[in-house]
Amino acid sequence: MNKKDYYEVLGVSKDASEAEIKSAFRKLAKKYHPDVSKEPDAAEKFKEAQEAYAVLSDKDKRSRYDQFGHAAFDQNGGFGGAGGFSGFEDFDPSDILRDIFGQGFGFSGSSFFSGGGGRTSSRRTKTKGPDINVLFEMSFEEAARGTSTTVELNIDDTCDVCGGLGGTGAKTCPTCNGTGYVRQEQRSILGAFVSQRVCPTCGGTGETYTNKCSSCKGTGKKRVKKKIVVNVPAGVDTGDHLRVAGKGPAGENGGPNGDVYIEIKVKDHPLFTRNSEDLYVTLPITFAEAALGCKKEVPTLDGNIILSVPSGTQTGDKQRVKGKGLKSPARRKTGDLYVVFKVITPTKLDRKQKKLFEDLNKTNLKTSDFDLYEKYVNKG
Repeated sequence: MNKKDYYEVLGVSKDASEAEIKSAFRKLAKKYHPDVSKEPDAAEKFKEAQEAYAVLSDKDKRSRYDQFGHAAFDQNGGFGGAGGFSGFEDFDPSDILRDIFGQGFGFSGSSFFSGGGGRTSSRRTKTKGPDINVLFEMSFEEAARGTSTTVELNIDDTCDVCGGLGGTGAKTCPTCNGTGYVRQEQRSILGAFVSQRVCPTCGGTGETYTNKCSSCKGTGKKRVKKKIVVNVPAGVDTGDHLRVAGKGPAGENGGPNGDVYIEIKVKDHPLFTRNSEDLYVTLPITFAEAALGCKKEVPTLDGNIILSVPSGTQTGDKQRVKGKGLKSPARRKTGDLYVVFKVITPTKLDRKQKKLFEDLNKTNLKTSDFDLYEKYVNKG
């Protein structure tokens, strides 16, 4: 099923400011929140609004969405340019919702996303680990042909000794009685307001351990060096992103690892420049070659080719060599190579060369291009 455009869901333009996006979400949340709305499809519309806000309120995710659309969220990984998102579990709209419904409104970010409305889970929901961004600089040739590289990361990963639990001998947390939250009641002249926060003893898991893991000191995570293999497709360009799913930092409470986004930076080439999938190369030729025509050897990414230069070639003229450009990582297309001619004026001539040019200058080589100028020069 095709998803709706996130800008349309919030009812804002694609150049909307952060304040406009927040204001639009505020109105929709107030209208469709399952705990306050009586409309039959309120829950679905509320879920659409929070998903749109989760993306458009995040600068990085919004940029990827603008570039790749919903394909940026492909759960199968791969080229995103974007980048993709396997979920929005790391998004917590609690601040803006408390602003709408009041500080005493009982909900958590996790229950909100799972469709639980104002009801909280008895224990903290499993949360996906944070995504991280890694810059990878590569040569022009590597970007053109594609490559495989190994990236080394220093991240907090799940403890391999306790499996992320933090210890052994699990028992119900005595502070929160296994709920993962502690409630606090505040009284005022307007009545009693009940708020809740994550249990400081168990961290929201609802459990403590008789024996704390000595390897991770009870945190369930360890700082490790991790090497991941990244397959870079042919045709990538500076600013593209590749998503490596599940290789980032560990999640909370047994949640999945975050993703790694490889940001591409391609070095300049001494000869070639690119425009999307097309390549451009400048070919210097002499006056004689330009006037008489010739055959020239021209470099491509696949080796040299022989190009016929027609007589009368001018600086700026170009020839297209089909299929000698770059492959597109997103489309089944290969670009072309454009050879741009540049006629070189000699700066030093020996006596014989100078005599030849003097003799040549005595012949009538002027074309209609000179007529307009001579008309005004000889006007008086």
